[in-house]
Amino acid sequence: MSARAGFTRMDESTREDWALIVPEAMKMARTLPDRVLDHLRLLDGDFGGFPVDRLTHCLQTATLAHRDGRDEEYVCCALLHDIGDTLGSFNHADIAAAILKPFVSEANLWMVQQHAIFQGYNFFHHLGLDRELHAQFRDHPHYQRTWEFVERYDNPAFDPAAEALPLDFFEPMLRRLMREPRQSIYKAALRAA
Repeated sequence: MSARAGFTRMDESTREDWALIVPEAMKMARTLPDRVLDHLRLLDGDFGGFPVDRLTHCLQTATLAHRDGRDEEYVCCALLHDIGDTLGSFNHADIAAAILKPFVSEANLWMVQQHAIFQGYNFFHHLGLDRELHAQFRDHPHYQRTWEFVERYDNPAFDPAAEALPLDFFEPMLRRLMREPRQSIYKAALRAA
């Protein structure tokens, strides 16, 4: 068992405590891709009434983006866009965006965070909801990008006969993406560690 900090309140922590905590935090950060991949695997076999299970949907979305020549960051966004389904039944896109936020551009982050509203155009009217909810964002600089993501990759990725590259294919991309955060309140501390 490794040494542990001695404080019982954060405001009582010391530099020595943090000298114990930071290396442990770094170890955990290095295994983030493993935990993300494990969480994606939880979607396997979870159909939720859809024609394909949630993992297959994510894999098909990422496959379509990859086959269309999108860069690795975009493909990883496509892969993870619905990872929040199991934890955020009412805000799954926010969960995916929170996972991706330290690693992706503002454009890709916004696209993931808003994709559910844009996808709603294709089915909200069946639920008595406003299918034009996306229109509130018409003047947003990432509106077209998000619309295109949904129409080209997310919307058609429910086909049991469609190609879905295996998760192992995308794993190296995800590991490269999550190697180091682009933005984080802890970025300066990470460099010093």
